[in-house]
Amino acid sequence: MADFSVRDVARYHRDGFVVVEGLLDDLTRMRMKQVLADLIEAARGVTAHDDVYDLEPTHSPQRPRVRRIKKPHVVHPVFAEFMRSERLLAVLSALLGPSGVRLHGSKLNLKAPEGGSAVEWHQDWAFYPHTNDDMLAVGVLLDDATEQNGPLMVLPGSHRGPTYDHHGPDGLFCGAMDPARDGLDYGSATPLLAPAGACSFHHVRAVHGSAQNRSPHSRNLLLYEFAAADAFPLLGIPDWADFSARQLLGSPTVVPRVVDCPIRMPMPPAARQGSIYENQTALKSRYFDAAPASASQQST
Repeated sequence: MADFSVRDVARYHRDGFVVVEGLLDDLTRMRMKQVLADLIEAARGVTAHDDVYDLEPTHSPQRPRVRRIKKPHVVHPVFAEFMRSERLLAVLSALLGPSGVRLHGSKLNLKAPEGGSAVEWHQDWAFYPHTNDDMLAVGVLLDDATEQNGPLMVLPGSHRGPTYDHHGPDGLFCGAMDPARDGLDYGSATPLLAPAGACSFHHVRAVHGSAQNRSPHSRNLLLYEFAAADAFPLLGIPDWADFSARQLLGSPTVVPRVVDCPIRMPMPPAARQGSIYENQTALKSRYFDAAPASASQQST
């Protein structure tokens, strides 16, 4: 079991992120990679975004290119099993507090060799504000994260700052910050570099993003979003049974904990729905270069 200390908890609260190596064992990681390879192969028969796949613009049956698997914990049991693992839940409990832990959602972001879509700077909090901000995302590294393959990058301490505007020039939510508007030093962002099997934990209000993959190797990142059990979504709970079923630790409650947090609602909704990639197409001023159109075939 990975070592997680009081010092790690303090680092998370200070910087807005922490990396823990060795949380995902090699056997489970290889199972996940095989499932992912099978999903990519099956994408040859998919021609448009659907409930499982978010496709790269260069996707074709001959050269399948997938940039996201939606809700992997629903798509295959191996992803649901790990999010309930004792090792992961112990870290989540230490970071999210005593009320318990609830899954908010999951996704698997893929960056093919010498390609892969960038994700512009944003805060997860802008997409789903809650009654309190004891929320975080876990990035499970299925591959090594290196300087060259588009690792997740986080601005240290930004989780203690404002909630930035994530709306485009048309006034609609676009899921991204205008890099020319907010005066942030993006060059000071910390790349979360670690070997495969490590997990990163970043606060829901931390400013983060990732560049395209410039390496000859894939960079596949499984992401879970978790909330304290007493954090309730301000956009409402459309299905109480599902909301309750996603609680992984602690006892259910109908009493949300409310704290004073800077909030901007993700309204009016983005013109292009489906994923952050679609949302961010409305952003005019971009920080990261687009992925090369001639990127090589996807691999795992």
